[in-house]
Amino acid sequence: AGVVRVAREGARVQLSPEARARVRAARQVVERLSKEDRPIYGVTTGLGASKDVRLAAEDLPDFQRRVLLSRSVAVGPRFGTDVVRAMLVARANAMATGGSGITPEILDTLVAMLNAGVHPVVPSVGSIGAADLPQLAHLSLPLIGLGEAEYRGERLPGDEALRRAGLHPIALGPKDGIVLVSSNAASVGYGALVLWDALAALEVATVAAGLSLEGFRGNLSPLDPRVQAARPAPGQGEVASRLRAILEGSDLSDAGTARSVQDPLSFRCVTQVHGAAQAAIAFAQESVEIELNSAGDNPLVLPADGAILSTGNFHVPALALGFDLLGLALAQVASLATGRVIQLMSPVASGLPLFLSPYGGTRTGFATLQKTLTALRAEIRHLANPASLDFLPVSEGVEDHATMAPLTVRKAGEIVKGLISILAIELMVAAQAVDLRDSLRLGRGTRTAYTVLREVVPPLDEDRVIGPDVERIQELITSGRFLAAVRSALPG
Repeated sequence: AGVVRVAREGARVQLSPEARARVRAARQVVERLSKEDRPIYGVTTGLGASKDVRLAAEDLPDFQRRVLLSRSVAVGPRFGTDVVRAMLVARANAMATGGSGITPEILDTLVAMLNAGVHPVVPSVGSIGAADLPQLAHLSLPLIGLGEAEYRGERLPGDEALRRAGLHPIALGPKDGIVLVSSNAASVGYGALVLWDALAALEVATVAAGLSLEGFRGNLSPLDPRVQAARPAPGQGEVASRLRAILEGSDLSDAGTARSVQDPLSFRCVTQVHGAAQAAIAFAQESVEIELNSAGDNPLVLPADGAILSTGNFHVPALALGFDLLGLALAQVASLATGRVIQLMSPVASGLPLFLSPYGGTRTGFATLQKTLTALRAEIRHLANPASLDFLPVSEGVEDHATMAPLTVRKAGEIVKGLISILAIELMVAAQAVDLRDSLRLGRGTRTAYTVLREVVPPLDEDRVIGPDVERIQELITSGRFLAAVRSALPG
């Protein structure tokens, strides 16, 4: 939540006195040990395959500058401003734990850039998840007056962006360059935003399922607390409780209202699938929050012991596995929503007119929308393929394992976007199903959801252009207005 406030709401950040003391203590260790005749990875030696190459004392500062230059190899689409801000605050917060040994003035400048709105231009492709070296190198170039940065909507050379913000480039000392790049802040910062969006999307999916149950005239027995208690799978009971709150007051709770003793699985198994997705989000969230608030540096500075040790803490397999799992879980949610939409359009399944046209087969209704729905589901299914095993050995075999964390995060982010599109379709179709029923009493949450939807999209009467309707509902979801309205209608 803190990352989201900084990345998307422009919240200012500052370094606490306790953090500043940790950073200074760690820096003193770096400055002392870098002057001694001992090998320290990336400080007095080279990196990767050159780990055993000793550096001359006079070359230590310039070597750190070369670390940034030589690793600025990222390509592809540039990250959005919110992702760049998330990367900046993720890296700053991890540095503040005191394990990096960064020069305090560099951390101060990084924080000042964030608060001033100096946003480095960072290509999105290049990291394999063994520290996001390429992206973080581009993120750091403006600190030394190189690269590019956006400032007040204008893309500028790095030094010019700093100057306009009242800042100036800084000089790197021993270890500073490797500190700036030896982190997974690109994956972690971006991952925090993806998780935030995934949580919201899953909540929307539960509301959409509730509205579909209303339109389908579904059977609510699977939501019974006794049913949930019989098999307390992760997240399942919480989703059932949420659905009961959304449907509170609905006439579906009245005996004999449900059309069938047992509905299709896409209606009957919402709590199981959404509960599993909630558990997947929790696993990924734990991994992200650990990375946000700890030191994953290599080498790691231990101020209390006056030591610098080589580590593998930059390696984040749990984070990569978490986002692969998240993608699979959200793909299941998308498949379930797709199934409900198709069932609602079928007269045999729903008892409603074909494709939900009030004129029956003489009009197309929502028929062609099934193609869009299927295309979206196919894209999500493709993106859900795990990526955490897709690596090759690099750097002369020294780096013979990688997590591919950035790709797993990026895929999950795209899946969230696709899921929102599917949910926009489901909400529109479910609202139409409600319109075609006679005299329904909707629940507290579903009634509000229906009302908000009808403020942006009218019922389908004659055939019309539908694509913009879907996009209006997407915007309603992504703006947060839809969930805000539904939440306000529910207790607590």
